[in-house]
Amino acid sequence: MNIAQYLDSTYLKTPEQSGISHEETLQKDKELAQEAIDNGIFAVMIRPDYVSEVKKYIQERNSNVVVGTVIGFHEGTYSIDEKLAEASKAIEDGADELDFVINYTAYLQGNIELVREEFVKCTTLSLEHHKIAKWIIEIAALTDEQIADLTKKISTWAEENFSENELPKIFVKSSTGFYQTAEGKPNGATFEGITIMLSNAGKLPVKAAGGVRTPEDAEKMIRMGVKRIGTSSALGLIKNESSSEGY
Repeated sequence: MNIAQYLDSTYLKTPEQSGISHEETLQKDKELAQEAIDNGIFAVMIRPDYVSEVKKYIQERNSNVVVGTVIGFHEGTYSIDEKLAEASKAIEDGADELDFVINYTAYLQGNIELVREEFVKCTTLSLEHHKIAKWIIEIAALTDEQIADLTKKISTWAEENFSENELPKIFVKSSTGFYQTAEGKPNGATFEGITIMLSNAGKLPVKAAGGVRTPEDAEKMIRMGVKRIGTSSALGLIKNESSSEGY
C-alpha cells in the first residue's frame, strides 16, 4: 500500500512552543516540504505564518505537494469573524487546504447554532476559493456519543448547504494534537474514535490526525476508510519505521 499519498506531514509548533526562532521554524517547514517532494507525500500541514514562504518554495521546485494550514488553532474558540479573517489571509498566501478547529466548547455548552453558522460560513469561504475544508472536532474532548453526534451534525449541515460535488471537499478530522488529556489518555486518533466518525460522517471524508505511529496503524486506518492521515512522522511511516512522536 502506498500510504504516502494519504499523508499530511505536519509541524504545528509555534516558535514559542518549540524554543526556536521564526527563521528556524521556517527552515523546519521547508525541510518538511522537501521531504514531501522527495518522497511523494501528499501534503504539508503548517502554521498560517509560514504558508506564503513554503508555498513559494514548493512552486519553485515545480512540485504538486499540497500546502495546508490550521485555522482557529488549537482551542477552536476564535469568533466566526476571526476564523474567516484568518482563513482569508491563508487563502491569499496560497494555502490549498484549511483545517478549522470547530468550536467544540460552544457545542458542549449547547450553542449549536453558533457551531452551525461557523461551519457554513467558513466552509462557504473555502469552497468559493476552490479549497478543501477540514473540520477538527477534537475527539479527546468528547464522549463517544458526542463524537457521533457532532460528526453527524457536520454531515447533515454539509448536505443541507452544499452540493453533492462539494461534499468530498469537506472533511471531518479527529484531533489537533494539542488537547491536554488526563491520566495519559490518547489525545489523537484512536481506532474506536475513527470508527465512530466513519459511521456518522455520511458522504464526508474523514481525516485521522495524531496517534498514528506505525505503518501498520496507518494501513489499518486507510483500510477502515479514512482518506487522509495527519502525522508528524510521515517520513518514518513510509520508511516502515515506528515513531514515538506525540502527533
